[in-house]
Amino acid sequence: MDARTSVAAVFKAACPDCRGSFELAAGALRLAIGASDRTTFYSFTCPDCGSAVRKPAGERIVELLTDGGVRTLRLHITA
Repeated sequence: MDARTSVAAVFKAACPDCRGSFELAAGALRLAIGASDRTTFYSFTCPDCGSAVRKPAGERIVELLTDGGVRTLRLHITA
């Protein structure tokens, strides 16, 4: 298998509301890549309390999530 081949993965995550800690499949996460660090984030719904969670995603997190098969949305600025 090539090192660049996408493989669905399981990611560890935590909820800031209920402080639950769990593992999520790639399909449970969404990645939004914006024009800056402030507009690049990943999100998921906490399986314990149902809260919508949104966390910033730096370069390394973007790489891991993308390679792990997480759906990605690219945000563009329109004039």
